[in-house]
Amino acid sequence: MSSPIEFNLFAPYNEGAALVGSFSDWEEIPMQKDKDGFFRTTVELKDGVYQYKFRVQSKSWFFEPDQWVDVNDPYATDIDNPTQNGVVRIKDGERIVDTYVWQHDDKPLPPDHELVIYEMHVGDFSGGEDDPHARGKYKHVIEKLDYLCDLGINAIELMPVKEYPGDHSWGYNPRYFFATESSYGTTEELKRLIDECHGRGIRVIMDGIYNHSEAESPLTQIDHDYWYHHEPRDPDNNWGPEFNYEHYDENLDTYPARRFAGDTVRFWTQEYHIDGVRYDAARQIANYDFMHWLVQEAKQAAGSKPFYNIAEHIPENPSITNVDGPMDGCWHDSFYHCVLEHICGDTFDLERLKDVIDARRQGFMGATNIVNYLTNHDHNHILAELGDREIFDEEAFKRAKLGAVLLMTAMGVPLVWMGEEFGEYKYKTVDQAKIEWPLLGNDLNRSLWDYYKGLIQLRKSNHALYTENVDFFHENPEAKVLAYTRWNDEGSRVAVVANFSDQFLAGYQVPNFPANGTWHEWTRDYDVESGDHNLIVDLGSYEAQVFVWQS
Repeated sequence: MSSPIEFNLFAPYNEGAALVGSFSDWEEIPMQKDKDGFFRTTVELKDGVYQYKFRVQSKSWFFEPDQWVDVNDPYATDIDNPTQNGVVRIKDGERIVDTYVWQHDDKPLPPDHELVIYEMHVGDFSGGEDDPHARGKYKHVIEKLDYLCDLGINAIELMPVKEYPGDHSWGYNPRYFFATESSYGTTEELKRLIDECHGRGIRVIMDGIYNHSEAESPLTQIDHDYWYHHEPRDPDNNWGPEFNYEHYDENLDTYPARRFAGDTVRFWTQEYHIDGVRYDAARQIANYDFMHWLVQEAKQAAGSKPFYNIAEHIPENPSITNVDGPMDGCWHDSFYHCVLEHICGDTFDLERLKDVIDARRQGFMGATNIVNYLTNHDHNHILAELGDREIFDEEAFKRAKLGAVLLMTAMGVPLVWMGEEFGEYKYKTVDQAKIEWPLLGNDLNRSLWDYYKGLIQLRKSNHALYTENVDFFHENPEAKVLAYTRWNDEGSRVAVVANFSDQFLAGYQVPNFPANGTWHEWTRDYDVESGDHNLIVDLGSYEAQVFVWQS
């Protein structure tokens, strides 16, 4: 039995369009344009899987006027990689993405302020351990979820998984905004990954590209200047045709590019049950009205569950997250730059350190307004940076631990780039660079991993670290020591004493200690008494000690 299936294409100023597909032996099926700008046609189809494309008279300036071109449906939910045709699935007389049945939608998920985010690239994170060139897939990430749970991670930020050309990319060149990257696996396998995360209390944040698309994305071919700016506004920071969110179509009372972006965010939130979006290149989008609207669309689609909207706005700007700002949080790039320079010994600047540890000094308001990181996909691993400065082995791992303490005890939400937690050292590259899992067999690497695990556990058990409360109670520019405390109103307290010098400081006196009584030093696991608001401590070079209030 077959059912009438509608195919439509929004192309309001194009002269003609036709549908071609496996169901018509690739012969043209004419489409009629209605007054709302859609070309439509209906085809009787039995349940099954079909391939199709649209043939349209292009309005894009780089073709001949009204030239016929073949394009994929901008709303195609699957692309057949070998043929580069759109795929449509019909079941019970309806279009479907797949038949995946969600198992863990009822599981509670952590709120934004409790998150410890793990950024990963699916292709490089895992897969084919015996084969150095094997491609990581969604199923391989599932195999590593217990590892992430053991570490304490409760949110994964996936680098873009929208369909891009070829089989290896970071994903910032999306060609199809509703289709998933086929080299990582099927749509069902992506859903299973997200579902398995939810079953373990892990939220999934998706990297979303709304500034630009890949050059041969369908909308560029249909009517380039209807959806995009004619040319880059900032040629030095251009990664492809840039969506024009200012363009308003008076005839149809719509902002076409905004509508398309809203449709994609709603689709991903509803179809894939994601728990947040990281908005790439928000500074280049440069339109707070549009971003406000897009965030609201995402939150409405997510319903009652927590949904975290994070801007990559570099350099960061508090206005994007504060009272009238569109986003919940933003990447805190100054934290990365400042902490890296200090653990490498490049500089010592107390005021800059204080600014990034307590981001209220920079104008941010709340703990979820910033996402801190020691590195991310855009930067080298810490060990690579230290190695460039001839700092290796135990000395390098010691400094990596100092960075980890700052990451997990500063105000804000911490993010860990894959492999950083055990000392991955490869340089940043857009080529394949798979995580070197055997490193975990080395004592230094395993010790760093244990340190990360312990610090994450410390965050979860000491809710002082969820607040925006930071007080710098001791600073010594000569000795390069900075001490600060974090607290909440329920009596949880954590104090950090950090030595940014290459000197061992024996019997160092820390004045103005926040409270007299018993503190537990977490890094070395011992109890110490403070009295007269003083504490005496032996501080190693490039070492931080973390004191947890006991009584």
